[in-house]
Amino acid sequence: MTKKEAILKAAQEAFGQLGFTAATVKDVAGRAEVSFGLVSHYFGSKQDLFLAAGFDMADRLIACLQEATSNQPTGLDGIISYMTAYFDFTEQHRTGFPVLLRCSPFSHMEPGVDAARVAEKFSIFIEELKRCVSLGIADGSVRDLPPEETALIIYGNIVGSVRTSLLTPYKSDGIFDETIKHVKRSLTVGLDQDI
Repeated sequence: MTKKEAILKAAQEAFGQLGFTAATVKDVAGRAEVSFGLVSHYFGSKQDLFLAAGFDMADRLIACLQEATSNQPTGLDGIISYMTAYFDFTEQHRTGFPVLLRCSPFSHMEPGVDAARVAEKFSIFIEELKRCVSLGIADGSVRDLPPEETALIIYGNIVGSVRTSLLTPYKSDGIFDETIKHVKRSLTVGLDQDI
């Protein structure tokens, strides 16, 4: 792992665990075992480091989701694959993933963080879900629903489940599987689908 990669990983963990306000560049440097100046050299300001950490996690998740949804036989299969891949990725990156929850338009944006850039990045997540919903409506695997609103509702279910699993004290064993079942039922109610 390069020093730059170590800094990104440390930033994901620090911002994910502590949030934007409480995490410091000094803490990130300590976790990465590099000098404070090297963090600034690679990433500039604290806000830039926060966005770089969140966007790196987002880019890796986006690639995972696009791979999971490609070549699915139906739109519903694409949605289920998207959700499964999202939840699997969350579990595989448990220590750093909360940075994505904190660097999100579905979270309180800290002053000084470019909310427009964050919203633009996250639109990719919604667009892929919207594509799958539209495909499902066209192929009959999803009932007739408004694609954009449906994609946002599905994504809201995903984010809520992940936040519950990673950031709350609530017992959440099985929440990911139940969320997938819930969304599937919601999308197919009235269709002759095996739920």
